Amino acid sequence: MSAQLRQDHQPLSHDEEEEAGRLLRSQSSSALPSSSDDDEVAFESREKILIVDAADDDSTEVPPFSWKKLWLFTGPGFLMSIAFLDPGNLEGDLQAGAIAGYSLLWLLMWATAMGLLVQLLSARLGVATGRHLAELCREEYPKWAGLVLWFMAELALIGADIQEVIGSAIAIQILSNGFLPLWAGVLITASDCFLLLILENYGVRKLEGVFAVLIATMALSFAWMFVDTKPNGKELLIGILVPRLSSRTIRQAVGVVGCVIMPHNVFLHSALVQSRNIDPHKKGRVQEALNYYSIESSIALFISFIINLFVTTVFAKGFYGTKQADSLGLVNAGQFLQEKYGGGLYPILYIWGVGLLAAGQSSTITGTYAGQFIMGGFLNLRLKKWLRALITRSFAIVPTIIVAIVFNTSEGSLDVLNEWLNVLQSVQIPFALIPLLTLVSNEQIMGVFKIGPLLEKVAWTVAVLVMVINGYLLLDFFIAEVNGLLFGVVVCSGTAAYLAFIIYLVLRSGALPSTCFGSVYKRFADTDT
Repeated sequence: MSAQLRQDHQPLSHDEEEEAGRLLRSQSSSALPSSSDDDEVAFESREKILIVDAADDDSTEVPPFSWKKLWLFTGPGFLMSIAFLDPGNLEGDLQAGAIAGYSLLWLLMWATAMGLLVQLLSARLGVATGRHLAELCREEYPKWAGLVLWFMAELALIGADIQEVIGSAIAIQILSNGFLPLWAGVLITASDCFLLLILENYGVRKLEGVFAVLIATMALSFAWMFVDTKPNGKELLIGILVPRLSSRTIRQAVGVVGCVIMPHNVFLHSALVQSRNIDPHKKGRVQEALNYYSIESSIALFISFIINLFVTTVFAKGFYGTKQADSLGLVNAGQFLQEKYGGGLYPILYIWGVGLLAAGQSSTITGTYAGQFIMGGFLNLRLKKWLRALITRSFAIVPTIIVAIVFNTSEGSLDVLNEWLNVLQSVQIPFALIPLLTLVSNEQIMGVFKIGPLLEKVAWTVAVLVMVINGYLLLDFFIAEVNGLLFGVVVCSGTAAYLAFIIYLVLRSGALPSTCFGSVYKRFADTDT
């Protein structure tokens, strides 16, 4: 019956759609790239969302655009965009606004565009191969290199998670009017892994719906603050359109760019796109999925840019040029807002707290999600979801509770901790970007969906730019913080090993022309295999 209706191009009834779905699931499960039943996968076949099409016989032609299909593909990009809105990014926004005013809004816009490029490449890798970045790194790199990449990804995830959990705990402290201490907020936030498990049992779409509510909460909270503070429209427009940078704002500029690309988010997006049932052997279907994912990711990151813009302009309007500008952070931002703008019917302190809580909770849940994919992909662990989520969560929660107890003594100590965590994540960026660019440029892995020479050059330029900017941040930080001979020797030794591994990854990528370095690498790679 369903086949006849398909040929006549008549709509399917609800029961017939379900029957078609079961048939397509059984067919597509055998069409996916070959992998052992023991291999870890991002989503089981029964968990994937089926994209029903009445003309499924042509595997090369891209079907015409459909708003219904765009809706079915909408979700992964919005989960990915949450990393652009986590408490670490919000702190970077408020500090950029307070110290640089409106002058760095142009950089925020272009940094978001660079982040979009990286995330689109991540999605491209996941859709075209049917595998996510962590799985492909395990398969394509020698075992020792794969384990190093896994360790670095876990470090980046722990650093991001500590910031996100602390951000949620600060919000809980604000909303409880100081009744709940920071460590209690950490314990409450830790329960999000069980919330994730509950949501996963109801299906991917329910999980995506919860994140949509959290993003909407952030948007409404920070939009309310934006309207309430009445920023200067002319200065805002100039800030977006006219590039300006001074020696006083270089550190904030570096922070704006450095916060945009989160290593764990690159791994996450390549896995999230596999929540839709797409046959990677059908070129038309793959290209269709890439088109829809590009649209929804662009919309999601545009919304994230607007939310970040709201936060930056609120603090630019209220604190630029004031004596409080240099001392602003997540811990005291709410109190300063309250002192500046007062209470009113809806006190701005609590509006800020609600937005910060939504940012912290959403980013910690996606962090747990990313941790499952990273651990499962690199180590090929097939564990029950509750156990894998619990292990992943423990990696971050245990150090976060220690941090909350130790650093709860003063605002200054938390600011120092935040700087160290930013450095930790900056260090990890090459270990997500270089493997990603290596894989999407490899025709044996990507087939016809390998990126072209122009896009490859643009992508490597963006990657190098981001790594250089973060390198500047690291250099500036270590010059200020490294004291003592022993500490200096340890840092120098670690830096040498770090740079050596980056050079190994770059040489393996084939991005550099054949030189004496290339021949040295080839001999070294031969010994690995």
